Amino acid sequence: MANEQNDARVHRTVHETEADAPADVVYRLIADTSRWPLYLPPNVQVEQLETTGDTERLRMWATANGQVKSWTSRRVLDPAARRVEFRQEVPAAPVESVGGTWIVTDLGADRSLLTLLHDFTVAGDRAEDVEWVERAVDTNSRAELGNLSALAAGWARLEERVVTFEDSVHVDGPAELVYEFLHRADLWPRRLPHVDRLDLTEDEPGVQVMTMGTRTADGSVHTTESVRVCFPEDLRIVYKQTATPALMSAHTGCWTVRPAAGGGLTVTSRHSVVLREEAIEQALGAQADLARARRHVREALGRNSGATLEAAKRFAESAVPAR
Repeated sequence: MANEQNDARVHRTVHETEADAPADVVYRLIADTSRWPLYLPPNVQVEQLETTGDTERLRMWATANGQVKSWTSRRVLDPAARRVEFRQEVPAAPVESVGGTWIVTDLGADRSLLTLLHDFTVAGDRAEDVEWVERAVDTNSRAELGNLSALAAGWARLEERVVTFEDSVHVDGPAELVYEFLHRADLWPRRLPHVDRLDLTEDEPGVQVMTMGTRTADGSVHTTESVRVCFPEDLRIVYKQTATPALMSAHTGCWTVRPAAGGGLTVTSRHSVVLREEAIEQALGAQADLARARRHVREALGRNSGATLEAAKRFAESAVPAR
């Protein structure tokens, strides 16, 4: 994939980090975008639009300087060279064009160098817009490389730290009402007992930024911040917590509403979490281990999302006349 031509308006950046992991392990982390919302702090959601051989097109949502931006990218993967080239097809303003390369270099046994190159242009090349993009690229690249390096260093136990599960309920009611209940999170404080407060903004249709106070089993309230991307045509809402409890370094999820095989609907809540192993003792006590932390997260998140599923079920079914 060719870089932008040598233009005085093209700005270029280089970010690097070393990782205590084999080069192939690091390459797999950057090649598999399905886990980027879990592994890359700024990344909220990735939708694979198409894939052919080593080329793929992606729709992506990510935070940039406190805003949520979305764009479409084309990537070319070269596993042999451990390189991934990317070019945004539809950039987000004020960017006019942007692309770059991920490069993983083998530094010997269990040691590698991860390099991230960017080149970009800004419409009008206004100094304040260039500064905004440079700040976003620098902040996000540092966050991405830092987290990838940390994840790669613990790669042998990474799968043990990832917890993924889902819960479902059967609903005999209109799909639109179920989706409406899940979409209108601003009404959750009056609809859900475990939601103490919720502040929600939706500056762009379908992209919600929210701060939620959740009441735990012991009566205390903890605050989380999330970005949600809503797909009403698919009756699906995906989200990422941008501020998580101490036990989790990342938490993503998805609500889906689907027709059930025997009639009615199956409504599902799916969670994926990366545990922060160094926080287990402080959060759960001196005797707690990784297995205990996995059970705790499964129970705590499942309890709250299960309550939300049941409330959505009651809301939708209450609109169906009794037979």
